[in-house]
Amino acid sequence: IPVILLTQVGEAAERAMALEEGADDYLNKPFDPHELVARIRAVLRRARPGQPPLAAAERLSSRTLILDRRARRTWLDSKELTLTPKAITLLEYLMTHPDELVSRERLLDVVWGWDYPVGIRAVDTRVAELRRALGDDPAEPLYIETVPGQGYRFVGVVEAKV
Repeated sequence: IPVILLTQVGEAAERAMALEEGADDYLNKPFDPHELVARIRAVLRRARPGQPPLAAAERLSSRTLILDRRARRTWLDSKELTLTPKAITLLEYLMTHPDELVSRERLLDVVWGWDYPVGIRAVDTRVAELRRALGDDPAEPLYIETVPGQGYRFVGVVEAKV
């Protein structure tokens, strides 16, 4: 059953923990009812009958990319990648929301929290870091697609690994 948390939690670490413990998404109060409906629809699109939800999986994989959510480690072509904690959190969020257009503002909220003193360009910097590490060409992305003026989308097929 998909789970969306409606909360006043402001700390990024607490939100990340909720997502790691199985929540599929969250929305801070106060929220726009239209956004809640859109998030419900997105979670239902991602629901995969008979398969564990991506948000509950310990490991996620896409092509030759593996993300161990508990250990906070990533591998590409069996070689461990060195990523910053923020880049891992960003990758984790994108991989648990495949094929979903995620705005820069949403990523800023999820990864840094609105109270964190960074600008929206911090998201672009981390996406560029991920692309370099993954060898992902923005012109022909295998993993992270840029939707100009809107945000990013994880385009690889993601599977839950136990």
